[in-house]
Amino acid sequence: MNFNYLADLLFPNVSMTPEELEAKYPERSLPEGAKVTRFAPSPTGFVHFGGMFPVTVGERLAHQSGGVFYLRIEDTDAKREVEGAADALIETLAHYGVTFDEGAVSGGDRGDYGPYRQSERAAIYHVYAKKLVRDGRAYPVFSTDEELSELAAADKKAQIKSTDWEATANARREAMIKRREFTIEGVEEELKKGHKFALFAIADGDSEKKIKFTDLVRGTLEIPENDEDVVLLKSDGIPTYHFAHAVDDHLMRTTHVVRGEEWLPSLSKHLMLFRYLGFRAPKYMHISQIMRLDDEGNKKKLSKRDMGANMDDYKRLGYAPACVNEYVMTLLNSSFEEWRMANTDKPIGDYQFNIKKMSASGCLFDIVKLSDVSKNVISRMTADEVFSGLYGWAAEFDPEFAAELKADPELAKAIVSIGRGGKKPRKDYGTWVELRDYMKFFYDRYFSIEDQYPEKFDKKLIASVLSDFLDSYDHADTSDIWFGKVKAITDKIGFASDMKAYKANPDAFGGNVADVSMFIRVAVTGKQNAPDLYTVMHILGRERSLSRIKNMITDLTE
Repeated sequence: MNFNYLADLLFPNVSMTPEELEAKYPERSLPEGAKVTRFAPSPTGFVHFGGMFPVTVGERLAHQSGGVFYLRIEDTDAKREVEGAADALIETLAHYGVTFDEGAVSGGDRGDYGPYRQSERAAIYHVYAKKLVRDGRAYPVFSTDEELSELAAADKKAQIKSTDWEATANARREAMIKRREFTIEGVEEELKKGHKFALFAIADGDSEKKIKFTDLVRGTLEIPENDEDVVLLKSDGIPTYHFAHAVDDHLMRTTHVVRGEEWLPSLSKHLMLFRYLGFRAPKYMHISQIMRLDDEGNKKKLSKRDMGANMDDYKRLGYAPACVNEYVMTLLNSSFEEWRMANTDKPIGDYQFNIKKMSASGCLFDIVKLSDVSKNVISRMTADEVFSGLYGWAAEFDPEFAAELKADPELAKAIVSIGRGGKKPRKDYGTWVELRDYMKFFYDRYFSIEDQYPEKFDKKLIASVLSDFLDSYDHADTSDIWFGKVKAITDKIGFASDMKAYKANPDAFGGNVADVSMFIRVAVTGKQNAPDLYTVMHILGRERSLSRIKNMITDLTE
């Protein structure tokens, strides 16, 4: 068969050559050992938590080596594409501080290796499709995509139901061989009728034979050779993922591909296409799926419907991007937490990500662990950083509270400064939602008595304690003098001001100094547990603090 003629017949408008494309997208000028990685999602919905794994790995590999990290949008499946999803995806990644050196941006591209949206690269794919036809590696099938899908579905159903695997394999092989049987005259006739064609690559593998492949996470693998013809172009001229990613990763000079383990069964197809096209295949890293525990304690895949799957949820719930990024790193590299303990003041970017520290068995999503990590991260932030993060969240999700913050930023910063700094900073909150609730009692608009006094304490006794505290209060007192007065009131009512004495013989006392402090704390903050009371009262100011105590006395004595 005259394959040159067939190629011109199928692609009469393709005049560009692979050599011209090679010249247009040359090898990148980068330092030795520099890695070029990409994140290449489909715009079919929100960014999944699992997507942060290839994003983080790709970014670290590229930027630690002086390489390039780019964003490519794989939008060739128009039926699955969600309108606006690509821009929403870009916005979400930006929120989490993901920095791409080049690639798709809202409204266009940035970089010299684009277009970075596959839907805009059809002309490029057709150049290589024509090459494969010219090389005798590809052939047309004049069936609609729907017909091809029906055939594939029926084939798969038969394979599942059949108990005679050999017979099923033979039937599939016969159908594939039949598709390959065509003539130039037949192609000409179909084209004259205006019929469209899909393009297939001819498989040259033997499923009984194995090829060795080294995955950077899983080590050396043995996978069957590909013996199934691969769809390259659908009848609308749009490529499949298999074909498009091979062309794109080559022309964009990708050195390392990070993707999910679900692509392992297709690996032999991809290696075959790289070989057919004359490209050097990138190095692959296939990451395990993110798991969760169900109600029975069994491991399940973290699905799109699960809490924690949608990255937009973390923003709404008030998780700081730095907290989420740090949690992801704890799952990706087993040595990260040890590094963090020894480097509490260093930015996460200083950590040297190591492929060898990645687990091939996958990771377990744990919302409790995320909360712990978040509290640690926020405790290391400055008051200005905490205020900025809180205000940014409130401006979008709680405008009323944002107005309070904006009205008096210094008050808010004073509040978040409580217990901040030092070797053991307080870890009261891990999200902006928790911080909002933690600090609401400072604002009269939100103040209420949330916790009641324990029933074992007489209301008249509590009222007398509060009255004595009012009589002795001096806003100019130091912390030590302030607490000394609290202890004096404690002794006056027969409670223990010495905690050691109380623990030695609790029955000898009606309570202790911690209980007396709690009486005052509930009156001032509305809570039994709150930050350092002396500091709280000085932030609230004398008048507001004493007014709340007087109101409590009134409530207790009515």
